[in-house]
Amino acid sequence: MTDQWWVGGRRRVEAAGAGPSGSKVFGALGHRWIVEDPLTQGDLAELEAQMGVRLPEEYRSFLLHVGAGGAGPAYGLFPVRRVQGRWRWEGDGADLADLSRLAEPFPDQGPDPKLLDDLLAQRPEEEDFDDIEDFDDAIEAWDERWEVVMFAPERTAGAIVISHQGCAQREWLIISGSHRGTVWSDCRVDDVDLAPLLDGDGMSVTFARWYTDWLEKAERTAMSAP
Repeated sequence: MTDQWWVGGRRRVEAAGAGPSGSKVFGALGHRWIVEDPLTQGDLAELEAQMGVRLPEEYRSFLLHVGAGGAGPAYGLFPVRRVQGRWRWEGDGADLADLSRLAEPFPDQGPDPKLLDDLLAQRPEEEDFDDIEDFDDAIEAWDERWEVVMFAPERTAGAIVISHQGCAQREWLIISGSHRGTVWSDCRVDDVDLAPLLDGDGMSVTFARWYTDWLEKAERTAMSAP
C-alpha cells in the first residue's frame, strides 16, 4: 500500500516549517512551508478523467493524504488546481507539459546523440565574428534549431513538470510508459537532455523516494540550532 509512505507526512512538513532553522532550508522562501489541502476522491477522479490517465500510485496517494502541492524539493512541489472548471499544474515551467498527451508513453529515448553532437559542433562562437550583431543573429538562428530538437513536444509526452530547481532547471514526473512513476531531471537549458534521477544503487527514483528524501534532509536542517 502506497499510503504508508505518507502516514504523518503532512504533520512532518508543518513541524519542519516551524523548526528553529526552517527558513534555512533551500527553497523555503519560495514555498514558505505551505502545504495545500489534499484532494478529495471526487477531485482526483475528476482530474484523472480530464487527463484521460490514472496518475502513478505514489503521487495520487500523496494528493489524497498529504496535499495538492506546496512545500517540497527545491522551490516546492507544483500544486494541481482546478481553474475555471479545468485542472492544471501551476508553477514556473508547468506549461511545458502538454496535458492533452499525458496518456501517451513517455519516450524511452531522447534525440539522436549524433544529431546533438553535430548541432553542438555547429554552435557559433563569438570570437569567430567581427561584428557582435552578426554573432547575435547566428546564435539566435542556432538556438532555434536546437530548441526544435531538444524541446520537441513529443520529448515530454506522458509527463508533467513538478518542481523548479532554479536557473530554468526543472524536474518531471513520468505519468505514462515504461518509466511511469519516476522523476527525471531537466537541464536542457544547459544543453543536457532529460535524465532519470538515480539513487546510490543506480535505481530510478520514484515520486515517494524523491519527496521523502527531501523531507528527511529538510527536517535535519530545520530542526538544527539557528
